[in-house]
Amino acid sequence: MDLEFKAVGDSIVQFARAQQAWAPLIVGGLAFGESLAFISLVLPFFTILVAIGTVIGATGSLNFWSILCAAAVGAALGDWFSYWLGKHYHQQIRQMWPIRNYPDLLPQGERFFQRWGAWAVVLGRFTGPLRASIPIVAGAVRMPHITFQIANWSSAFLWAATLLVLGDNLGQIVTWGLSAAGRR
Repeated sequence: MDLEFKAVGDSIVQFARAQQAWAPLIVGGLAFGESLAFISLVLPFFTILVAIGTVIGATGSLNFWSILCAAAVGAALGDWFSYWLGKHYHQQIRQMWPIRNYPDLLPQGERFFQRWGAWAVVLGRFTGPLRASIPIVAGAVRMPHITFQIANWSSAFLWAATLLVLGDNLGQIVTWGLSAAGRR
C-alpha cells in the first residue's frame, strides 16, 4: 500500500511539473465533474485536490491562486448546473433512482433547506456524500436562485481553499521532514 501511494504521489508530481499550464483547466474540470450529481460518486476529487495542494507545498511548481480559482469556479459551476437540473426537471428527478426509492427524501430536503437556508448549501459542500446531491435537491425544492448562488459561490471558494491549504501544508511538512532527515 505504501509503495502504491508513493507511486501515485510521484505520478502526480511529475504530471504537475510537466503540465503546469494545463493544471488549472484540469483542476476546474475535475471540480466541475465532482460537483455534478451522480458523477461525483465515481470521481474522488476531494483527494485529488488535497494531493495537488501537497504538490504545491512540496515543489512550489504550481500557482496556488490559479489552482484555487479553477477548483472553486469548477465546483460552483458544477453545483449551479445540478441546481438548474433540479429546478427544471424536479418532477422527473422524483422518478429517478435513488430518489424514487425514498419518497420522503425531497420533503425532508425541503425541510432541511427551510431550516438552514443558505447554510444548507455551505454545510453540504463539506460533507462528502451530500456535496453533489444538495444542489439538485435545492433546485428540486425550489430554493431561491439568488440564495443558492450566494451560498454556492462563497462555499466553493472556501472549500477549494480549505483543501488546497491542507494539502499545501502537508507538502511543506513532508518537504521539511525529508530535509531534516537528510533525504532531500
